[in-house]
Amino acid sequence: MPKRKPHIRNEDNQGSGPKTDEQGYSYISRRPLLDLFPQITPYSSGFLTVDELHNLYWEQSGNPDGMPILLLHGGPGAGATPTHRRFFDPDFFRIVIFDQRGAGRSHPLGCIQNNTSQDLVEDIERLRKHLNIKRWHLFGGSWGSTLAIDYASQFRERCISLILRGIFMCEPDEINWFLYGMKNVFPEAWEQFAGLLPEEEQRDLLEGYYRRLTNEYSEAEQMEAAIRWSLYEGACSSLLPNYETITTEEQKMHALALARIEAHYFRNEARPPEKSLLKAIDHLRSVPTAIIQGRYDIICPIQTAYKVHQLWPEADYVVVPDAGHSALDAPLRSRLIEATEAIKNLK
Repeated sequence: MPKRKPHIRNEDNQGSGPKTDEQGYSYISRRPLLDLFPQITPYSSGFLTVDELHNLYWEQSGNPDGMPILLLHGGPGAGATPTHRRFFDPDFFRIVIFDQRGAGRSHPLGCIQNNTSQDLVEDIERLRKHLNIKRWHLFGGSWGSTLAIDYASQFRERCISLILRGIFMCEPDEINWFLYGMKNVFPEAWEQFAGLLPEEEQRDLLEGYYRRLTNEYSEAEQMEAAIRWSLYEGACSSLLPNYETITTEEQKMHALALARIEAHYFRNEARPPEKSLLKAIDHLRSVPTAIIQGRYDIICPIQTAYKVHQLWPEADYVVVPDAGHSALDAPLRSRLIEATEAIKNLK
């Protein structure tokens, strides 16, 4: 099959002067910014039992007869939110969202038993069959991009297209960057994060946090570790620092699930070179794909997306110059919506 000519849209240095968001333009590229679609509620939802332990929450919204598109949330362990429905035109798309094992509204919350990347891939296929969907688009950011590539490499014939944001391969160098490298950009947030552990344990932050999140520590100690982990990640996610607070019991329980599952995956599911998802790219060249990357994504730095782009020139590669990691950074949000609009033309 002949290779498609690569489409590269690097928007750095476009435009001669800044525009403000109030005027509806990106600060740097002077492109009009698309906003999220209006709030909607699901027309169906339920729980899918995937083994003797895990029950996964799923929902469908938008057009029941529309083009199916599956959103894969990040983390791992972050769960989906009502805002995720709003990236897609509800008149055109049949929007499918689910919470992965241990995340969001799935239960048991925060459970890391029977929780591997292969389990999650198989869960996606179970959900497709459960909803009687023949083929669908996949939309995933951060860990969601990892899972989308992993699923597509095993079930390519079920994928119409991929929209990938903030590429993450779950490789040791990326995990080490999360634990130590982000200190170079967000030293204040890192000091709060690392400061939970005694100085002698800071040489292995992952092991120290994993013990506190999963072993015989008190509930208060586990929660303190979870809150520090979650606030650290949140502070580094947006282009402009976003120092959130975690105060309600529900927020605390979801912070514990996120931190516990991420620590579990970083410790036990990191991919060595021989198992790199980069090896799957040859199998995916015929799947229409858009890679959308914030230039200043600190959680998932651009070098991974650029590496994927070099190996996968058939995929559209869009660098958003005034965005970080968060899909809700206005310029990145807008490019993602552009991508969902573009796939309406795929047969």
